[in-house]
Amino acid sequence: MGKLEEKKISREEIYHGSVLHLMRDTVELPNGETSHREFCLHIGAVAIVPLLADGRVIMERQYRYAHGRVFFEIPAGKLEDPREDILSAAKRELSEETGAVANKYTFLGELDTTPALMNEKIHLFLAEDISFGERHPDDDEFLDTELVPLDELFDMVMSGKIKDAKTQIGILKVAAIKGIGE
Repeated sequence: MGKLEEKKISREEIYHGSVLHLMRDTVELPNGETSHREFCLHIGAVAIVPLLADGRVIMERQYRYAHGRVFFEIPAGKLEDPREDILSAAKRELSEETGAVANKYTFLGELDTTPALMNEKIHLFLAEDISFGERHPDDDEFLDTELVPLDELFDMVMSGKIKDAKTQIGILKVAAIKGIGE
């Protein structure tokens, strides 16, 4: 075992929900002692920076219950199945939430959102060459969309006005690709 790695000895499922599964593992530490690790298993998610030809990004305002407030963020959603194709999931979520259909997708990488507490991985995409159809959000999904210039979003991230991590990373990556903020 490596000098920093911990080895799982046993696992107990504490809670099995529709989105999160809370686990308690007993682990062997690098020094040979044992300890416990509580964490959540998550199915995974996608997030999309939908960039229009005129430089505006489709953004969403959505109430996030855990924080008790509305967040300003890029479109995103969880995978329906751990084996779901991530590009298909990105296309589905973008269409559901915004009505947008993109002809060009660029994979921007993966984000490990909160490695100390959960194994959620968000697959991030840039979507371009966009046309619009009908929105069809999930029955329990309520959100407003708006179009905001990428350079304004960059400034909002840098000034701390956008708090959502996936949105910050997505906007910063796309801004770097497009030469904004140099």
